[in-house]
Amino acid sequence: MLLKLLPLLSTTLLYVLYYLISTFKFDVQILTASVPYDYLLQLVVAYVLYALSKRVWIFLVIHALLMGLLYVGNAVKISFFGGPIMPDDVFALQSLLLILDGWRFFAAAIPLAAIASLVLFNFTMRHWSAYLASLAVILLGLTVAYKPSTLLDPLDGYFGNSVWDQRSNYVWRGATLYTLLESARYFAAAEVIPDADMAQEAADKLLAAGRMGSLGNCSMRGSTSCITHRDVGNADFAWSKISAHAVVPIATFPVAQRKEPVTKTFTPRNIHIVLLESFWDPSVLKKAKYKQNPLSPEFRELWKSAEYSHALTPVFGGFTANSEFEVLCGFPAVKDAVKFERQLLNDVPCLPHILADKGYRTIASHPNVPVFWNRVNAYKRMGFQTYWSLADFVQDDMNREFMSDSTLYRQVLEKISGSMDAKQPVLDYIVTYFGHWNYPLSESRPNKISSPSPIEEVSAYANTVYYKSRELMAFINEMRKRDPEGIIVVFGDHLPFLGENFAGYVESGVLTANRSDFSPTMFKAYVSTPMLIIDGKRGPVKFGSLPLYQVPKLLLDLLNFNEPSIMDYTAPLPGMRVRPLPGMHFNTLADGTVDMCKEPPYSEACQLSSRWLENISVVSNDIFMGRQFTRPKYSPEKQPEPVPTEVAVLQAIVGGK
Repeated sequence: MLLKLLPLLSTTLLYVLYYLISTFKFDVQILTASVPYDYLLQLVVAYVLYALSKRVWIFLVIHALLMGLLYVGNAVKISFFGGPIMPDDVFALQSLLLILDGWRFFAAAIPLAAIASLVLFNFTMRHWSAYLASLAVILLGLTVAYKPSTLLDPLDGYFGNSVWDQRSNYVWRGATLYTLLESARYFAAAEVIPDADMAQEAADKLLAAGRMGSLGNCSMRGSTSCITHRDVGNADFAWSKISAHAVVPIATFPVAQRKEPVTKTFTPRNIHIVLLESFWDPSVLKKAKYKQNPLSPEFRELWKSAEYSHALTPVFGGFTANSEFEVLCGFPAVKDAVKFERQLLNDVPCLPHILADKGYRTIASHPNVPVFWNRVNAYKRMGFQTYWSLADFVQDDMNREFMSDSTLYRQVLEKISGSMDAKQPVLDYIVTYFGHWNYPLSESRPNKISSPSPIEEVSAYANTVYYKSRELMAFINEMRKRDPEGIIVVFGDHLPFLGENFAGYVESGVLTANRSDFSPTMFKAYVSTPMLIIDGKRGPVKFGSLPLYQVPKLLLDLLNFNEPSIMDYTAPLPGMRVRPLPGMHFNTLADGTVDMCKEPPYSEACQLSSRWLENISVVSNDIFMGRQFTRPKYSPEKQPEPVPTEVAVLQAIVGGK
């Protein structure tokens, strides 16, 4: 009889223990009202495990590890990245283990390996209860995989579901129900591969919106493809009261005043793109009270000449590969999953592929193990001819396991010098590794910056940026000397991790501890990193805050590339720039305001940008995973097609004319 009470006792003790750890160590607390049913669900799990176990002590170990993963594991991820464990994290597990070392590796790997091995070792079917438990597990598994709506519809109706605020979902439901529902949602929201008609319809709408955007939007100064309102004159517009489906008279631009773009000949120039690991400006942290600015004064001066331009990245604190995908392929990464892992299945005409077809030598360099984030396959599919990883470099200047930027730049320059001297155009793409959390330095890089902040990352990161920004400027200066007409792009892939629950940012009022409390400007700050685009001898380009997925189109414009490309689909909408994030997006409007689009009811601008993103998703699935019906083919210039009413409505909203 006592043995039959064992799951009850173990569940009670472990629940109390892990609840306290989650609450007091990581400041993640399941709502009190949710505790009773979360506890009861976990008790059911315990009895299922017990029924399938041969040995009691192994059951206790498995139960402790499983509950630790659910309650402490979720709390750790929330404190680091703002959200709990998602089903797609299973596919990122290999890369997570590759990046961890020492006790962190064993802390992550041992529980996972132990759960799997012990379940197999301890499995038994000796009692009727084991058959009943097995039947329950099989039926639940089939429901989750094949009929997920059976669970989602009633439970989402009762608890609600916030697509963009997964932390709230977790604390409202508890770890057990949250895991069950998100597993079901994973199967319910499987990517749809569009057919030819569906893909072409979405593509036509995007191209029409892009043509309208070229008339009403100036994404960069000095672009030959940019036509401003000033260029087309002060045409009068007649607008009716608009709604999501309103019929609105569209503007007719006077032909005599319309300024036709001048077509220039494609001019190959070297392009050097540097993704800077966790690169950000820590001077924003006012409570850090640094005695000197961590950023190199020379970099700040150059950045100032670009009017402090920023990249709007798709991620915070990690998932670098999603920033890579955007800056190379020109499409947004919109989900909380690594695009390289499962959603880049085709050979795609991304920027490397386009330039390789134009005679470029396309090279990717990253001093990490080559399989990390599936880069070997992803880089090849995007069009890189060469991939230099850790084994291809001399590890002569390391900060623990992270190669310094200075030796990386030097060695890459040595490797590409032959092509540059031979006047073969080069796409030189570098992903740095120095600057990764937890910001170690070598003996040759002593600490230069201190802070009274009790959050250790605030000082550690500032010292990392001190060296990172200076080594970057040495590279920029050398490259501008060696390749004066080359295009140089440098940007941070995401903001740095500065303590649990955004502690370093919270201390200075940059962010709040919970994403659900972010203001619109905080959401923008959450994904804004420094970015410079140097257009050869013309110097830094002034472009404001630009989503990373719109960088490739800008670079092709600088080369006077006039052929169709997949980047045409994501041309800016009139008067706004759209930054998707998992479960939400925001629009940066022409006047600098941030329009948040979280969940209905949407503003009129959000309704239109939401439909735009739906079309982006259809075309993206077709190009990267489907049959590529919308892959551009060269064709002669066509006469402009009529602009859809929906696009005209968008210009009315954001233009205010």
